[in-house]
Amino acid sequence: MSRTEPFVDVDALESATTGLPAPLVAVDLAAFDANAEDLVRRAAGRPIRVASKSVRCRSLLRRVLDRPGFAGVMAYAVSEAVWLVRQGFTDVFVAYPSVDVDWIRTVAEDEQLRQEITLAIDSIEHVQFLTAQVGEGSGLRVALDVDCSLRIRKLHLGVRRSPLRTPVEALAVTRAALDDGLDVSGVMFYDAQVAGMPDRGPHLKTLKKRSLVDLAERRAPLVEAVRALTDLDFVNGGGTGSLGRLAAADTLTELAAGSGLYGPTLFDAYDDFTPRPAMTYALPVVRRPTTGVVTAYSGGYVASGEPGWSRVPSPVGRGLSLIRTEAAGEVQTPLRGRAADGLAIGDRVWMRGAKAGELLERFDHVHLVEAGRFVETVPSYRGEGQNFG
Repeated sequence: MSRTEPFVDVDALESATTGLPAPLVAVDLAAFDANAEDLVRRAAGRPIRVASKSVRCRSLLRRVLDRPGFAGVMAYAVSEAVWLVRQGFTDVFVAYPSVDVDWIRTVAEDEQLRQEITLAIDSIEHVQFLTAQVGEGSGLRVALDVDCSLRIRKLHLGVRRSPLRTPVEALAVTRAALDDGLDVSGVMFYDAQVAGMPDRGPHLKTLKKRSLVDLAERRAPLVEAVRALTDLDFVNGGGTGSLGRLAAADTLTELAAGSGLYGPTLFDAYDDFTPRPAMTYALPVVRRPTTGVVTAYSGGYVASGEPGWSRVPSPVGRGLSLIRTEAAGEVQTPLRGRAADGLAIGDRVWMRGAKAGELLERFDHVHLVEAGRFVETVPSYRGEGQNFG
């Protein structure tokens, strides 16, 4: 099935950012807000925890959390969680295991941080590690990260994430955590093979459907087993690509999303939603190698994940395309197409990233625009001097 590339109003972006030096990154607030509204619609009443790694801008993180339907942060580093809480954010779940001892101890030794921050664990080994660093009876809040991959005989379909999969395993980890004085307050189920893979072809669609059935069968017994030992504040699941398919899952108390706010290219090929491209970046044209080709400065912001063209940024709005033998480069990006000969040195070309927040590791500032006008410039995490790995 052919898909139409989402529309990006390059003329409005040019008008709003006139005079700003490029490379630059812009976020269209109307598109950002529309994407937030669509996430809330698809969540069907379940609160959405915002994945900070997909936003990486404190101003925009606050903007979305001030909207009805969003509650809590899903962070990716303990140091990030501490910084966010000290900036006034609450209910921050670090959804990836950490061995950052100094910051873990910082949380354990501060009452407010202990109340607001939850750490991920997925094994007795994790429990033992935390206890060795902060001692028994620390009261650290922890949440179980459960493996959501699909297992078919010897096939493992999904990411290599947690070793924790069955109710028996969950009970063992929960008991070990409680015995050492940890507060088991949550459970997380992230279905990467559903949330993070586009609907390209019948095989992927079948994989997704089968994964959702498998998860529905496994979630409830595991959560019920853990609830028999301790009260849970949250049971989290999903991501931008799957939250609409999980809104009716009774076991989940909340959903998670983040990338859908910016609408990167990886979400152009989902069947049940179409986010608007809210984040784009501009590169200046610096030379003209030949007829029909221009070269822009910088631009090689290739996304993480499985290598391939799906991770490469895409030009928008002017009939330009990357050259397959060069793609997007560290300090220069050649582009060809019918519009190339109409561009002068110093003009700009606009691009969309394949993924969301990690693009902001390249930019100190985010220019907020709306309806062809400049609104304000805000710092990214990087612009605030924050680097969480």
